[in-house]
Amino acid sequence: MTIRTILVDDEKLAIQGLQLRLEPFEDIEIIATCANGREAIRAIKTEKPDLVFLDIQMPGFDGFSVVKGVMEIEPPLFVFVTAFEEHAIRAFEANAVNYLMKPVDEDKLADTIERVRQRIAEKKSAEDADKLREVLAEVAPDAAEAVAEEEDTGSRYEKLINVKDRGQIFRVDVATIEHIEAAGDYMIISTGDNSLVLRETMKDLERRLDPKTFQRVHRSTIVNLDLVRQVKPHTNGECFLVLDSGSEVKVSRSYRDVVARFVH
Repeated sequence: MTIRTILVDDEKLAIQGLQLRLEPFEDIEIIATCANGREAIRAIKTEKPDLVFLDIQMPGFDGFSVVKGVMEIEPPLFVFVTAFEEHAIRAFEANAVNYLMKPVDEDKLADTIERVRQRIAEKKSAEDADKLREVLAEVAPDAAEAVAEEEDTGSRYEKLINVKDRGQIFRVDVATIEHIEAAGDYMIISTGDNSLVLRETMKDLERRLDPKTFQRVHRSTIVNLDLVRQVKPHTNGECFLVLDSGSEVKVSRSYRDVVARFVH
């Protein structure tokens, strides 16, 4: 499958350099280049590309203005290209696939193209699912309703969480989170090999996580049940859960029903 791509940068040499670096990727087809934000908005609306490499700092309409300018249509995937690292956080907030620092590193470019392929494949899977629902609605309406209910249940919960910590943004795969502890209005998210601080309440974070996997075991602690490796009984009806990393989390008596699911 060809990935129809537009390059946007006010520096001609930057566009030429990116074109050269993209030549080894046979599935990347460059359908247009733009020298400013206004040109980019027109080209995106006209050509409807799959992917746009977008310079952030341009005179007039900057890269973020371009993204806002095409929100009325189904937007393409964006990769921001910048000479200024402080733009990285805003790039992720704008839901970019990735951001690349100038001069563009070949290995990071290859990683970015692979991310783009995955995102496009996921989108295609979603389109295939839509077609299946349409067919089911005609030939088996009861089955179509069941599929819709199951998908709604699974899709409402986060798969990735963006965490701003120490001036950086970390994209955390929810499945790697071992446990979460509350500290006032902050959450400490532990992945086994890393701990990050997220400014959010326990109640709000719980809404974003699948309760089949993430359960409270204490009024200030949530645990990923998929990463529990051992249950160690303790006094007074309490116990400890031993997680993948070897960390131990205390389960209070009020949440003993959570432990019951490990006992068969």
